[in-house]
Order: sequence, then structure tokens, then C-alpha cells
Amino acid sequence: MMLLWVWIAVVVLAAVVLGALVHGLLGAAARLRREVATLEQEVRPLLTEAQATAARAAEVQRPS
Repeated sequence: MMLLWVWIAVVVLAAVVLGALVHGLLGAAARLRREVATLEQEVRPLLTEAQATAARAAEVQRPS
């Protein structure tokens, strides 16, 4: 009978640990998505400017 209680305790403890891991991983994934979205908003103007500069450089290099 004592062995049954030990197994129940082990299963409950494993469920708690796995739940904490899943909660932590989901939270980290949400934070990562927010960081990527913020970074994309910050980099978008630089990318647009670089593309415009490259287009102007290509126009200058073309023989007329």
C-alpha cells in the first residue's frame, strides 16, 4: 500500500514539474515573438533606406 502512495506522489510531482516547464517555454516563446516584432518595426525604416540607396547607386552606375 505504501508503494502505491509513493507512485502517486511521483506522478503528481512529475506533472507539476512538466507543467512548470511548459509554462516557462510558452512564456519564453511569447516574449521572443514580441521581441522579433519590435525588432522588425525598428529595422524596417533602415531596410527601406538601404533599398533606396541601392536603387540610386544602380541608377548612377548605369551608362546614359
